[in-house]
Amino acid sequence: MTQEIRLFGAIAVRPAVLALIPQFETATGFRVATKWEVNPTVKKQIEAGEAFDVVIINPPMVQDLTALGKVKAGSEAAFGRIGMGVAAKAGGRPLDMGSVEAFKQTLKSARSIAYASDGSSGGYFSGLISRLGIADEVKPKLVGISGGQTASAVGRGEAELGVVPVTSILAAAPEVMLVGRFPTELQSYIDFAIGVSASSTVAEAAGQLSAFLTSPAVDGILAAKGVERC
Repeated sequence: MTQEIRLFGAIAVRPAVLALIPQFETATGFRVATKWEVNPTVKKQIEAGEAFDVVIINPPMVQDLTALGKVKAGSEAAFGRIGMGVAAKAGGRPLDMGSVEAFKQTLKSARSIAYASDGSSGGYFSGLISRLGIADEVKPKLVGISGGQTASAVGRGEAELGVVPVTSILAAAPEVMLVGRFPTELQSYIDFAIGVSASSTVAEAAGQLSAFLTSPAVDGILAAKGVERC
């Protein structure tokens, strides 16, 4: 009987991980069943008893779940990091993202800006516009999107721009394009780590999946999807 590995991960890493799973399944004969939510929701659901074998979320959350006995101690492994970018509908006008001042002007000039209202990236962006001193001008234009659908909302025309992890923008092509990454001075990388469930019934297979996802052999595919190794 084919062993099934339950992978529960953050929406931001979904495009990259889904590109790798067929290769793993072909090589091992295992089947990987996936579930995706924003980082805080993944943690909350596991705390509430959600069954999983492998989890991919922010490192502090993996550490919290380890302390609670949900993740096997010693199983945490770095997966990679994802930078923030700006999305626009494909075919739109070019935008200047080359400096902090240009970035600020782009945000102030936008008619509407979608952001992840319940995700890690949305929390960072909300704090960023306050630090840049443009909150009063930008906040009225913000469109909160839940469930990891920020880039898709831009493609549907629900907002002119979207601020979201680069992986989600690349995955929304061809309807959506990556206008540019945040300027270096403002960039925030969202780190991700992998953990194996402390109560997994397929612990050996889960460990193999973790090792595969963190191996140098898949670095090129991850980079193409917007994930940088730490």
